[in-house]
Amino acid sequence: MQDTGRRGAMGLIATAAAMVIGRAQAAGDLSRQAATEMVVDLGTPEMPLGFSPSKLRFEAGRLYKLVLRNRGTEAHYFTSDNFAASVWTRKVQLTQRGADGRDAVLAEIKGAIREIEVYPGHSAEWWLVPVQAGRITDLRCGIRMADGKTHADHGMQGEIVIE
Repeated sequence: MQDTGRRGAMGLIATAAAMVIGRAQAAGDLSRQAATEMVVDLGTPEMPLGFSPSKLRFEAGRLYKLVLRNRGTEAHYFTSDNFAASVWTRKVQLTQRGADGRDAVLAEIKGAIREIEVYPGHSAEWWLVPVQAGRITDLRCGIRMADGKTHADHGMQGEIVIE
């Protein structure tokens, strides 16, 4: 009887250890990591030439779904060379809201991304993992207006911090 009890206890310990190891491995496996969603509005009715929020904060090593949503009346860029160099891009998805209220994926882009343009009333999802910490100050919209200045010249700029 004692031998059977020990085997049972050892089995429970082995099962518990496997569960702990499995969780630890999932935390480091980006394909199994749940994405943290962050929504950034590129232009709104209240602030047509701005990012909202204009200060973004990321944690290195964490998977993010950065939703770039244009609620304004004109196209906007989300451009940051330094941010693009500080992240690994898993994919970018272009979505469209259907009549049923659900988003449908129209396209998926893979590879290095430096700039995303989002048209009024639409959004893009940038799935990324920050890999280099730092303060990034080159977030901007480079669309040129009739006055010859860019949206960034009119205040559409932002800051990104990766910790």
